[in-house]
Amino acid sequence: MSILKDILYKVAIESVMGSTEIAINQLNFDSRKVEKNDVFIAIRGTISDGHDFIEKAIGLGASAVICDTLPTSLINGVTYVCVKDTNAALAFMAANFYGNPSQKLKLVGITGTNGKTTIASLLYQMFKKAGFKVGLLSTVKILVDDVEYKATHTTPDSITINSFLKEMVDTGVEYCFMEVSSHGIHQKRTEALYFRGGIFTNLSHDHLDYHPTFAEYRDVKKSFFDNLPSDAFALTNIDDKNGQVMLQNTAAKKLSYALKTYSDYKAQILENQLSGLLLKINGNEVWVKLIGTFNAYNLLAIYGTAVELGLDSLEVLRLMSELESVSGRFQYIVSNTNITAIVDYAHTPDALENVLNTINDVRTNNEQLITVVGCGGNRDTAKRPVMANIATELSDKVILTSDNPRNEEPEAIIQEMEKGIQAQNFKKVLSITDRLQAIKTACQLAQPNDIILIAGKGHETYQEIKGVRHDFDDMKNVKEILGHLGK
Repeated sequence: MSILKDILYKVAIESVMGSTEIAINQLNFDSRKVEKNDVFIAIRGTISDGHDFIEKAIGLGASAVICDTLPTSLINGVTYVCVKDTNAALAFMAANFYGNPSQKLKLVGITGTNGKTTIASLLYQMFKKAGFKVGLLSTVKILVDDVEYKATHTTPDSITINSFLKEMVDTGVEYCFMEVSSHGIHQKRTEALYFRGGIFTNLSHDHLDYHPTFAEYRDVKKSFFDNLPSDAFALTNIDDKNGQVMLQNTAAKKLSYALKTYSDYKAQILENQLSGLLLKINGNEVWVKLIGTFNAYNLLAIYGTAVELGLDSLEVLRLMSELESVSGRFQYIVSNTNITAIVDYAHTPDALENVLNTINDVRTNNEQLITVVGCGGNRDTAKRPVMANIATELSDKVILTSDNPRNEEPEAIIQEMEKGIQAQNFKKVLSITDRLQAIKTACQLAQPNDIILIAGKGHETYQEIKGVRHDFDDMKNVKEILGHLGK
């Protein structure tokens, strides 16, 4: 147990009603999980407000309540702490409760629209290969050295983050690589963490269902770098027009990487094939198994980070040559009929354009490029016509289909996508609501040497329809279909 007073360290407190010398069993922001002697933190969410559940939490045994507005009636024997911001309070309380584990390992955060998962996962791979105990907090999974846990959010809540970081510290982990989403930054989930480094990948159209403007989306990302300590490093993609913005107010060591611009870490693509990339990084050549310009940026960020964390630069290049692609990120198979199927998480206009340009850079144009793509429901609607336009401009055939429709009608999402298709490209397009049928159709249309891109879901092994998650794995499905067609 912890003492409430101790776990309130650094929390911006407005007022206290009751004693802070009480022993606390656990922190909770979900009233349904509260048990005796827990502290309940009332979070104002996008769907519900924790302040509406204070009475329920006390009924279940909460001995303390953290809120930004005191309830109208107070219950004797319960401590009420009124704070400026309950999200920030939760972040500091979670860090204190678990012994501030982020200060006991080298934590590096990766933020930006695209590339976060690839960079975090490949850094985990690299440092494992270098012989270290390593942690990973990513969209795909959470790893405490060799022990794997399922991930539910790009950036988990503060309690989950700190509990895993404590487990990492207890296991002897030295480095942890963490995806940092704009939602996570905005909701203060990373507020009390001590980062030794931050990486900025790029910024493009995404999450404008959550952020009212692109400027706010950019500034939220920037705030992550603003809060880095002076003994950390801030590594930014200087080829991105927002790259320099990220460094404007940071106290951290300012570093840059680029393919086109003068930078601290510079790369040149010498060869780009479906089998890999030949890169020259800071004067030294390296062959890697990943492909595409977007992966050249990712690998350059990995190189710079590893060097800043103290690894030998030539050893880093050797380790880079051994790295394997991340699940659902430009994962491809070649069927026995010589059809190449690529599965990629590309779910933003920029990511889709990058993947299609990469394929077009390495293809001979004697084959068809067939793209299967959809857009998620209950998410940023403005990108739907944009993504359809990109797909039809850069592919020979396009099948518009469902992604995760969630609580929207898939047909309505597809209709919104169709609005972005230019007149001359309509002849390229089929609309098939059922995603499995769409993949089957793409495989049936494909001839030997053709390329199929299945975009949007990547590593996900489910499809969410009307609030229910159904088993669905793009890679598993396309393997089965192409295998069957080849018989």
